[in-house]
Amino acid sequence: MNYESIKLTIDRKIAVVTINRPESLNALNAQVFNDLENVFDILNSDKNVNCVIVTGSGEKSFVAGADIKEFSAFSAEKAKELSKRGHLVFNKIENCSKPVIAAINGFALGGGLELAMACHIRYASENAKLGLPEVTLGLIPGYGGTQRLPKLVGKGLANEMIFSAKMISAEKAKSIGLVNEVFSLDELLSKTEELAQQIVKNSPQGIAKAIKVVNASDKENGMESEIDSFGELFAEGDFKEGVAAFLEKRKPAFN
Repeated sequence: MNYESIKLTIDRKIAVVTINRPESLNALNAQVFNDLENVFDILNSDKNVNCVIVTGSGEKSFVAGADIKEFSAFSAEKAKELSKRGHLVFNKIENCSKPVIAAINGFALGGGLELAMACHIRYASENAKLGLPEVTLGLIPGYGGTQRLPKLVGKGLANEMIFSAKMISAEKAKSIGLVNEVFSLDELLSKTEELAQQIVKNSPQGIAKAIKVVNASDKENGMESEIDSFGELFAEGDFKEGVAAFLEKRKPAFN
């Protein structure tokens, strides 16, 4: 399937989704949201994909934010619809049954950082700059940033980033837990693919349940979700294969 604003490649059970609007530093617009929604609907159920990498085209930018020209004249009601749209798409990414890794290659600002935070894991290049500059426009982050950032870095640091609107370096982002690892720009994608290759060796059924229960970790039913999911996996094929492989001293062959 062809997409207008993204590129999709699939190899060895790893999908790479590249935001492809380099002329606007890969800024988010309605087409990007449409393409992201469509591609994640497909990847979520594609048995040939066990891990997804999201990145931006070029060397300057992951996603430099929202396309301000597109919404500058919106009414309050249309702005709410835009925010709901962003939440819907990013929630699909956060709740994808396959691990989603953001490879942040440059600017990840505003909606770009919100997209990265919706991913399960974040790797960044040394030249990456991350921030939520919405208050400089008289706005707030509208695609989940005020909710996901405090969970990742704590309320105080989240407030500092949102209120000051300052950009932080990749190394600073690593030090506060916003990104997992930092690599040179040349190494970023290959290192991200190395992690993806390690992930796809493991049980897809176990990982899908792990995503679900980790996402429930800040909810009232988090513990119950873990208990239920742990028990449910005993009836699945991956558990039977994993235990058989362990007892037979061989590597498991998960589907």
